[in-house]
Amino acid sequence: MATALDHLVVAAQTLSAGCAFIEAQLGVAAQRGGQHVAMGTHNALVGLGPGQYIEVIAIDPEAERPARPRWYDLDEPRMRAALVEGPRLIHWAARTDDIDAVKARSRIDLGPVTPMARGDLHWRLTIPDDGHLPGAGLIPTLIQWPAGTHPSDRLADGGIRLVTLGGEHPDPGRIRAGLASLGLSETLKVSYGRHPRLAAMLRTPRGIVTL
Repeated sequence: MATALDHLVVAAQTLSAGCAFIEAQLGVAAQRGGQHVAMGTHNALVGLGPGQYIEVIAIDPEAERPARPRWYDLDEPRMRAALVEGPRLIHWAARTDDIDAVKARSRIDLGPVTPMARGDLHWRLTIPDDGHLPGAGLIPTLIQWPAGTHPSDRLADGGIRLVTLGGEHPDPGRIRAGLASLGLSETLKVSYGRHPRLAAMLRTPRGIVTL
């Protein structure tokens, strides 16, 4: 039931805006991923080395609107307004080899475990029914990939690596307890802040960059 950081989620008003943001910040081009038919979104990816990546995600204007709220608060007016101002790091996902058992011990509701697919990739992950971000984005989505399958295996290595992940929250104790219940206390350090915030420090060929 080990857990580990799997990927970071950068949301954007449009996928092209998200990809331009990543290239401007990190100096590498994101590789187009595909469509999430069940959620009405599409994505692009940037490798962070073995087993880790950045997902750039946006509402797909060519997709049908799903019958349920989209994931990652993408239908929430406040999130939409924020993304008009520019792409931003909003969330992260943690990988496990036993998603049902890890979810059962979580102290914060992560939503039901849901099967998903994009092209020939298949996985299971937690998605709240109302699409909200657990812990305002600081508590990760849980994800389980089939054995021997991971998106990072298909991504070019542009020399980008995660150095550290940190966050702020007005109730940091609750977030720390939630992370501890998932075995992720050392993965994300949370301190007090008036507003929830997630930040990732990355080592790039052009130096240290913070998203």
